[in-house]
Amino acid sequence: MHSLTRRTLLAQALAAAAAPAFAASPAHADTYPSRPIKWVVPFLAGTAPDITARVVAEAVAPLLGQPVVIENKGGAAGNLGARIVANAPADGYTWIYSSAPMAANMRMYKEPGFDAMKDFRHVMRLSSSDIVVVVNATSDIRTLDDLLVKARAQPGVLNYASGGVGTPSHLGVEMLLSEGKASATHVPYKGASELVNAVLGGQVTFGAPIFSVAYPQIKAGKLRPLAVAGTRRNALLPQVPTLAELGMKDLVLTSWGGISVPRATPDAVVARIQAAFAEAMKQPKVIAGLTDLGGQVDMQDGATYTRGFTQEMALTETMMKKAGLEAM
Repeated sequence: MHSLTRRTLLAQALAAAAAPAFAASPAHADTYPSRPIKWVVPFLAGTAPDITARVVAEAVAPLLGQPVVIENKGGAAGNLGARIVANAPADGYTWIYSSAPMAANMRMYKEPGFDAMKDFRHVMRLSSSDIVVVVNATSDIRTLDDLLVKARAQPGVLNYASGGVGTPSHLGVEMLLSEGKASATHVPYKGASELVNAVLGGQVTFGAPIFSVAYPQIKAGKLRPLAVAGTRRNALLPQVPTLAELGMKDLVLTSWGGISVPRATPDAVVARIQAAFAEAMKQPKVIAGLTDLGGQVDMQDGATYTRGFTQEMALTETMMKKAGLEAM
């Protein structure tokens, strides 16, 4: 009897010791999350990805019952933040705001320090935003055709700003010039905001920034939009044609972003994250927040989002060849 009591007590003690560890395991959707979550944005504060993540995080946090803390880890064209999350525990408590540059960097850099397909599980795409070709509002260039005619007449004399070598604002313009049988000189800057400032200040003739960065200046009458590079006209600028409408049917440039986690994150946790984001993205305040940025809710499930990374890598390869660029 004494021996049985000891065995019973031992079993109870072991069960009690194991219970908290089981309850805290992130592999169980009914207990995840049990503490704050870190969402790494691999770009600086105030950029379009940062603002988008903050709008969405505010809606997702109450649905998960835990704070979602945005942590900006800008640097190395987004590679720094990606490396951090690739090496984080796969427990659902570290996310990354993944986007088109993450895929493009797999081709732009010989050693980005991570593998976008092997190191991450791409949970879902959240939103997208157009690229828009702009000139200073005081320019005598009023249409895309005006720009191309002038660029053909003066090869290399016109110049354009980009957000950096290999960014969509660089490779996309090179594709545009190639399609238009024209040439212009590339002047790289450190981001979309500097790109816009260069066009505003007259340092360059034109540029193709992300819509959300350019729109406030377009709205203020300081930039003139010539074309959007999306699949359809932007609702905020319905009078501005798409590149496809202007004869460049194969040139579609869209900036997109979503959420990814370390590759080994358990299915139950991923499902919980997906459900919360799917619900958050339906909220009017989220839709309005993204629309105000010139973007749109553009959800894709994990499988479709993952295919988007492969497609973006292929597109980057094509654009690099046209621009005569090699991996850095």
